[in-house]
Amino acid sequence: MKRHYILILTLLLSINIFSQQSPYYDGISSELTTETGMTLFGTLATLTANKHANYLDYTPDVWEACRVTDLDPNDGTNSNVLLIYGWESGSDGDVTNDLSRNKNNNGGSNGDWNREHTFANSLANPDLDAGGDNGTAFSDVHNLRASDVQRNGQRGNLQFASGSGNSGSSGGGWYPGDATAGGTDWRGDVARITMYMYLRYGNQCLPSYNAAGTTNSTDANMINLLLDWNTADPVSAYEDARNTYHDGSSTYSQGNRNPFIDQPYLATLIWGGTPAEDRWGTSVTDTEDPSIPTNLNVSNETSSTIDLDWTASTDNIGVTGYDIYVDGALNSSSATNSYTVPGLSASTTYSFTVLAKDTATNTSAQSSAVNGTTIAGVPSGSTCVTETFTNIPSGQSNYATRTWTGDNSGTGMWEATDARTDQSLNGNAITVRDGILTSPSFTDGIGQLTVTTQRIFGGGNGTFDLLVNDVSVGSIPFSDTEETTTVLDIDIPNNVIIKLDKSGNTDRVSIDDLIWTCYSTLSVDSYKLSEIKLYPNPTKGTILNIDTTQNLTITIFDLLGKKLIVDSVSNSKKHIDVSKLKSGAYFIKLSSKDGTTTRKFIKR
Repeated sequence: MKRHYILILTLLLSINIFSQQSPYYDGISSELTTETGMTLFGTLATLTANKHANYLDYTPDVWEACRVTDLDPNDGTNSNVLLIYGWESGSDGDVTNDLSRNKNNNGGSNGDWNREHTFANSLANPDLDAGGDNGTAFSDVHNLRASDVQRNGQRGNLQFASGSGNSGSSGGGWYPGDATAGGTDWRGDVARITMYMYLRYGNQCLPSYNAAGTTNSTDANMINLLLDWNTADPVSAYEDARNTYHDGSSTYSQGNRNPFIDQPYLATLIWGGTPAEDRWGTSVTDTEDPSIPTNLNVSNETSSTIDLDWTASTDNIGVTGYDIYVDGALNSSSATNSYTVPGLSASTTYSFTVLAKDTATNTSAQSSAVNGTTIAGVPSGSTCVTETFTNIPSGQSNYATRTWTGDNSGTGMWEATDARTDQSLNGNAITVRDGILTSPSFTDGIGQLTVTTQRIFGGGNGTFDLLVNDVSVGSIPFSDTEETTTVLDIDIPNNVIIKLDKSGNTDRVSIDDLIWTCYSTLSVDSYKLSEIKLYPNPTKGTILNIDTTQNLTITIFDLLGKKLIVDSVSNSKKHIDVSKLKSGAYFIKLSSKDGTTTRKFIKR
């Protein structure tokens, strides 16, 4: 069992925050007291690389180093090494679950111990052994731990993942093990090793390669699970001794240290999260709020979005992000000092404020409010896109991928796979065999779609699958007779890409005169659906209240436009059930006899 130091986990404010650090860090003492975030990360990365003076051979140097650094502290004879992922209970009688092994029983057979790449060799990009078995990253001893051969094989190259109890596979990943089942806690070890490899080798060893879970708001390459493990499992005497050995003069000392073993709180200063163990200086509570964001500005108003930017806040420890409020209600969060607010209604004035947050979850007051007004939307039911296929490369009878510029501007090109261009319906037509017709991206959504089809050269009847943003919304039939089909009530706002998918069916079908209307927006003279209150928003519960005296149809979409819930409210029923929704942001469409509007809400 590892013996952990028990220290108070709190934030540090004193200028002496790192006054007791090892002399190893003397060259960057001032940086340790002033820098945070990725600036501090860069300073530590430079130090760690510069101190890496002795490059060990994978064989025999690493074997010899592990026989010294990985000695089991509970074995008074110095005969055994401590095995990562192992535990002491042995209740199942399986020798591979043992915590300790004779230091001379190294090799590749069952019952031996070998060298576990804690940051899995093949998960790095490029592989750790890209430079050969004696490459710097492959033989870095901070990453190599003594491990039972069978346990090492079971872990393989699985990413670390959440779990509980002893080590083993968990949800498609690998859980290193904790003490809840009477075993040993290895979570902090693997977290601090992964952070070290990122610090030392940068993009080759991103934490997101080696662990699964949500990403950090300060650094999208960091996995929050590792920060949690760094806090939950404090540094042990075993880790300390191992780290100190490599800052020494032995033949098998590497010359550099893992800073996150010396001071786990460095991870808090860089990435935030729950404060980790403070091993230097005096612990006091951080009660200082970040400064209030200033110079909030609106720009780039569209019918559904408004861009915000502001002067970044400052903090004694470090700002981790900002909350954005729209008309006094929390709308979203941003890790940077700019954000595009989506899901707004056309021709509507909104009030925006922003507040700053720090690593201890202190918050500033909200900034001064600024107003922004969305521009008028496209009138309800008007035509957004008409595609006559006039611009296709005509006269080509072989089947291939065809691309062309359409009749209307959009982002990108039209594309048809397994298609020919020598047939016609009402003028030029694209003829698809076993393929997909894909539109560019258009910004004003879709209300309803109309298209003409006809099968040629014989075959059977069938359908195209109509997809909007890769979500099926209907079907388009075809036969040997020319037919025009309209799919009603698609009603998806904002950016859309349309696909007609007939893959898996080899009938040859010509397509012409594809038209769709814009997503309907609310007329200025219509009932003001945009004034209806949705609360609580954000909601942590199962019910979303909708304050209305009108009969409304409620449709909830995810941010890709997939329809998730259809319900209704009235004067006698003013709520809908959102218990099935996962945490995240959604669009909610409110429709009445007078029109429709789309709002945004957040499920926590």
